[in-house]
Amino acid sequence: MDYWNLALLFGVGSIAGFINVNAGGGSSLTLPTLIFMGLEGALANGTNRVAIFIQNIFAVTSFHKNKMHQYKKSTELAVFTLPGAIVGAILAVRVSSALFQRILGVVLIFIVFSMFFTRSYKNKMSSQEGRTSWLIYPALLGIGFYAGFLQIGVGFLFMAALYHLMKLDLVLVNMHKVFIVLIYTLPALLIFAYTGNIDWKYGLALAAGNALGGWWGAHAAVKGGEKIIRIILAVAITIMAFKLFGIY
Repeated sequence: MDYWNLALLFGVGSIAGFINVNAGGGSSLTLPTLIFMGLEGALANGTNRVAIFIQNIFAVTSFHKNKMHQYKKSTELAVFTLPGAIVGAILAVRVSSALFQRILGVVLIFIVFSMFFTRSYKNKMSSQEGRTSWLIYPALLGIGFYAGFLQIGVGFLFMAALYHLMKLDLVLVNMHKVFIVLIYTLPALLIFAYTGNIDWKYGLALAAGNALGGWWGAHAAVKGGEKIIRIILAVAITIMAFKLFGIY
């Protein structure tokens, strides 16, 4: 058994879980790592969903224990992501590995730029909270499609949509976000499993790390080190993107 790979996935998963709980983008580390270990694009994509699913079970449970939940509203929002997520997952298992890696490379570069050119969200209440725009529903449908196909950076998209279109406090944004991701990940995971695109050994090792990282992220407040984290993460992602394009 390749213990080193499993240990690496656990470590990367821990970092990714921490990042995902605090904002999003953890899959920008885990998915390329799986590909560099030799997994084909669709197989890496499906394996990554195991960790995402388990991570969000822990996240939803954590919010519930802290009496932060609006299951009726969360379910309503999640339903709009399901058609897109299912179609996206079906497409993801049909594209060639070479094309998938190039798409992934482009998305990773975009993620790097977004880390430095998008504003930071502050954990504050909006004076217009409760004024939901109807645009949230087509936005969720589109985000669901992207999430089913690739998943990387989807946390940022959900945060932007829920924050700007529903005028929610960020605590509520994250509460809804983890529940939505949990719901649409299940059918996507089943599609990848049905088509044989999950390495369960790697997926469970990654999931264990994601669960630990999610717990760590939920109990830690990072202050002052955000810029350093962004720089290190940006360098790592850029190297991964170059390798996907065959440049490095």
